[in-house]
Amino acid sequence: MKFESIIWDWNGTLLSDVDIAVAIINQMLEDRALKPITHARYLEVFTFPVRDYYEQIGFDLKNEPFDIPAFQYITRYNKAVQSCGLHQEALPVLRWLKHLGCRQFILSAMEQQQLEKTISDNKITPFFDEICGLDHHFATSKVENGRNLIAKRGLNPELTLLIGDTIHDYEVAQAIGCHCILIANGHQSKIRLLNTGAKVLNNLEEITFFVT
Repeated sequence: MKFESIIWDWNGTLLSDVDIAVAIINQMLEDRALKPITHARYLEVFTFPVRDYYEQIGFDLKNEPFDIPAFQYITRYNKAVQSCGLHQEALPVLRWLKHLGCRQFILSAMEQQQLEKTISDNKITPFFDEICGLDHHFATSKVENGRNLIAKRGLNPELTLLIGDTIHDYEVAQAIGCHCILIANGHQSKIRLLNTGAKVLNNLEEITFFVT
């Protein structure tokens, strides 16, 4: 299908950061004498808002305010993410979509300044017409920002494709009325993504078969 606009998720979709996410959360669980999680378990429990995920893996947020682990996580993440790179297919796909004439945007649950920095560090800022993150570190919903992006940029939802790696990306696409493809090498398992009913691909390279 031909699209005029592509809305990208960042973490896990373009940025390969799942390994550091698992390592950091396990450090935090160990600090609290809680059981660590495996990579496979992480893919089954990670969700938005992340507060729900923290509770599911054992954090006692009735006795420890969510702000505490949230800021511990982001402080460690912001240091570790400097060593992260893009998924190997990301740059070729970005170039290919640019060649097709697609406008490209990023819609992320990451805090805005850190989002801009990590994208700049990976030297891909020029590919995007706009980079849209949150104004806090709590990784809540992207729906409102998605609606604002559609309106602000005058995008036609019927000719817009959102590419992400989580159920929430599908929820955002549904809320703003655009198409959706989910990539199953990010923060949630393939079976969870398939259960949404969305088109699910194994990696970014496969996008070239669905976008013309």
